[in-house]
Amino acid sequence: MSQARHEPATLPETHRVRPTPRAASPSTRRRRDVSLWDALRAEWTKLRTTPGTFWLLAAMIAATVGVSAAAAAATPCPAYLTCPEDTGKLTLTGIQLGQAVAATLAVLIIGGEYSTGMIRVTFAAMPRRGTVLTAKAVIVAGLTLAAGAVAVAGSLLAGALILPGHGFTAARGFPALSLADPPVLRAAVGSALYLALISLLALGVAAAVRDSAVAIGVVLSLCYLFPVIAAVAATPHWQRHLEQAGPTTAGLEVQATRDLSSLPIGPWAGLGVLAAWAAAALLVGGLLLRFRDA
Repeated sequence: MSQARHEPATLPETHRVRPTPRAASPSTRRRRDVSLWDALRAEWTKLRTTPGTFWLLAAMIAATVGVSAAAAAATPCPAYLTCPEDTGKLTLTGIQLGQAVAATLAVLIIGGEYSTGMIRVTFAAMPRRGTVLTAKAVIVAGLTLAAGAVAVAGSLLAGALILPGHGFTAARGFPALSLADPPVLRAAVGSALYLALISLLALGVAAAVRDSAVAIGVVLSLCYLFPVIAAVAATPHWQRHLEQAGPTTAGLEVQATRDLSSLPIGPWAGLGVLAAWAAAALLVGGLLLRFRDA
């Protein structure tokens, strides 16, 4: 007697059990949900535990105040001469040296990670590279701005103490340097912002080239070589245009406190030119950081 073969029953499509997707592990969820605040805390932890960071900030303050005091001490105004000096800008001369230290600090913040290979660890923990660069920019700009404010205050104090003894007195048309004077206040605030923007420019260049030495060379060329090129331009017309377009030649006009009509570009407009350079560098650096391998 033959037995009937029984085929296994097939459930309708609507009753089939679909596999449940595997839930992401807690570490995977944390990695995907890294916020800007998390990146800021991570970058701040790295910077404050790096011994060179605060030494560089101290060096920037010391260099700025030292050069400013030396410039004030080396500039006399004899009683028998009419002195054309802008005492506000003279007192802030040290910014031109302090910017080199600010640029170096910003370059090392990302260039140092590339040189040691730690950048791969950073991107593994925080895959959103744009967020990482934004966090670095906020931290470096904040630190430079704070240190720059101290450096500017020290420079103005040194100038207020030194310049009257060299003939720059109120009786001769040189009022005492004070933050209550609007042009001096603008020069002081603008100088601190100038240092912060230079650090952002350097950070963007370092993110683009990924080599500390090359990045420092590029930024220092913009800071010191570009003004030389503008100064030796063939015609006054081209010289004026180069001074208006250069990141430092335009940006440093924010320090002027007198004869503003003779400037190639207005104080705040000049600082805006530097801000545009910094934004462009960060944009290019961010794009290359996103689409290139670490």
